[in-house]
Amino acid sequence: MTKLTCIVAGAVAVLGAVPTLAGEKIQLIEHADTDATLDLGVKGDSVGDLLTFANPVYDAANKAQVGSDQGYCVRVIAGKSWECFWTLRLKEGQITIEGPFYDAGDSVMAVTGGTGKYAGAKGSMKLHSRDAKGSSYDLTYELL
Repeated sequence: MTKLTCIVAGAVAVLGAVPTLAGEKIQLIEHADTDATLDLGVKGDSVGDLLTFANPVYDAANKAQVGSDQGYCVRVIAGKSWECFWTLRLKEGQITIEGPFYDAGDSVMAVTGGTGKYAGAKGSMKLHSRDAKGSSYDLTYELL
């Protein structure tokens, strides 16, 4: 075999081993059991406050726990939004998220990567509050 043939064959073998995520949709429900806010700025809700969490995540039927998530958010506009970073942990691997969390209305965040089955993941995640208290959220991952 020529050197070029070996390189092409190697590239095909590597690309064939990359998991296909195109069009995968994952629907989950997070139970916001551990959310804690640290008041770091002016007393009360203010820029610079920190929200941390490590919560269980359930299947779309809200029956079986399928994983967990953990991360943090920094208050960027008091009373309006946070900037968040977190990791979703599932049996098949992890997915990382980054983006704004709005106090009112849905949020759409970027999928920035992953591990295991989700290595190299890209796409978006829509977060929708299931109640006015913010005790649980619908998480819809759209992987490209």
